[in-house]
Amino acid sequence: MRSAGEPVRLTDVANALEVDKSNAAHLLKTLVAAGYAEQNDGRRYKPTAKLNGEPREHTLVEIVAVKEAWRDRLEDLVRRTGECAHLAVLVGERVWYIDKVDSSLPLKVDHPIGSLSPLHCTALGKCFLAFGDVDLPELLTSFTGRTLTDRKSLALEIERTRSRGHAVDDEEFAQGIRCVAAPISDEAGRMIAAVGISGPSVRIDQQRLKELGTIIGSVCRRRAGEDGSWKTDPSG
Repeated sequence: MRSAGEPVRLTDVANALEVDKSNAAHLLKTLVAAGYAEQNDGRRYKPTAKLNGEPREHTLVEIVAVKEAWRDRLEDLVRRTGECAHLAVLVGERVWYIDKVDSSLPLKVDHPIGSLSPLHCTALGKCFLAFGDVDLPELLTSFTGRTLTDRKSLALEIERTRSRGHAVDDEEFAQGIRCVAAPISDEAGRMIAAVGISGPSVRIDQQRLKELGTIIGSVCRRRAGEDGSWKTDPSG
């Protein structure tokens, strides 16, 4: 693995995240367009100032370690719930999807690996607002009639998220889609990623949403072990 900030090739990114070159190219194109990465004349990529120098950002090495450690858990969540499971990290003021396991059902939710989503109206994003070192975004764009665009209302929702231990997206980012998510912390207690379950509202009513919140909360009461693996926290 290359050191943080060193330019990398498309192949390096694909190998590190265990995706094909097409997915890696889409991921890098998204980061470049969003201003989080830049491409040099040698067709190598490196992070921009948006990522460099930010102490709350984790390195690519740490992100890949979490992705590898949580793959089995994502698959288990899909088996238990029947819905899609996603893993995301913080990139600037948005969440970045780094892994997913699809539902086998014909009607399902899909957030492609490498895509970016807002913080204020996604369950994964609200996790970073509630449990990470992140301020409320200045711009609260409305995506549906249920999107919280008032800062006071959003702040209250973030407090509710902290109290219950998991975040909820009740058709706030996309109409007809409900999601829950919970934080993953590193061994120092800093939030490093969020894991979520997403599905169509025709299957996920309010009662089911609460059930999924209980499931995701119990799965994420985990900590990083000294060897870099992820172990259940006996205190959780």
